[in-house]
Amino acid sequence: MRIFAHTDTLPDDARGAVVAIGNFDGLHRGHQRVIKETRAIATRLGVPAAVMTFEPHPRRLFAPDAPPFRLTSLASKARRLEGFGLDCLVACRFDAAFAGIPAEAFLDDILIDRLGVRHVVVGRDFRFGHKRAGDVDMLKARGQAAGIGLTLAPEVKAEDGTMISSNTIRSLLVAGDPLGAARLLGHPWEVEGEVMHGDARGRDLGFPTANVNMGDYLHPANGVYAVRACIEDGGAPQWIDGAASFGLRPQFAGTDPRLEVFLLDYSGDLYGRTLRVAFYDFLRGEQVFTDVEGLIAQMHRDVAQTREILAKTA
Repeated sequence: MRIFAHTDTLPDDARGAVVAIGNFDGLHRGHQRVIKETRAIATRLGVPAAVMTFEPHPRRLFAPDAPPFRLTSLASKARRLEGFGLDCLVACRFDAAFAGIPAEAFLDDILIDRLGVRHVVVGRDFRFGHKRAGDVDMLKARGQAAGIGLTLAPEVKAEDGTMISSNTIRSLLVAGDPLGAARLLGHPWEVEGEVMHGDARGRDLGFPTANVNMGDYLHPANGVYAVRACIEDGGAPQWIDGAASFGLRPQFAGTDPRLEVFLLDYSGDLYGRTLRVAFYDFLRGEQVFTDVEGLIAQMHRDVAQTREILAKTA
């Protein structure tokens, strides 16, 4: 899959595609339905299948002081999209200039002139252009005049009737329900970040941890999780079982939220490397113990419980 950071000079063989447009944060089961529909239409028409998304997420521009909320990084998004058999990913830089493009110009200049789109797939509530002035009715009318097809992706519900959306998934993660989030995502929620230097307390306690930079990722519920982690080194991904703590470390009066990952049966220097962390289950909330020995005993119980949980998901 080829990735383009702009629409200015797309090669001819990337033009004329069927394009799904959206943020696709999380690439949940609803998004996957859109991607599969996009690929099916492209196959039928004999043209490339593509996704257009926006970087950073538009909310970062419009609400820069809002708490972190992102579910998926561009790198993770690209990996999953490639797995769906797409040909191209167009990741438009979403800045003030892009946000100021009138809806008509977005259609005429970007979709028609630059991308030469053959067909567009969007959600029914899709809005675009300056101040979200464009909607699916405008897209349909102007698209028909230019010979562009339009498919409105259906809303997708989980087996229990829950509407699948990125906001619902965020709410589940904040509530400490990674299992519920995974059911809507279709896969465990995953974050990735560089391993940074921390306080080295885990090593002193007998549980050396990797302090993973969360960046703009959503902050899940504070507590301890059963996870799997993958060390990104350009080779085939190898997942390692682990227990992770996210939160403020109240035992040591911490003030900044951190994700600290203890990899089971692993030893090695991870500083400066990128770690992918997939959340499988929530074990417990943060606690303050009467002494460090109590904390260490609980950490041993956390690791034993983690082994039991992950053994059932192998």
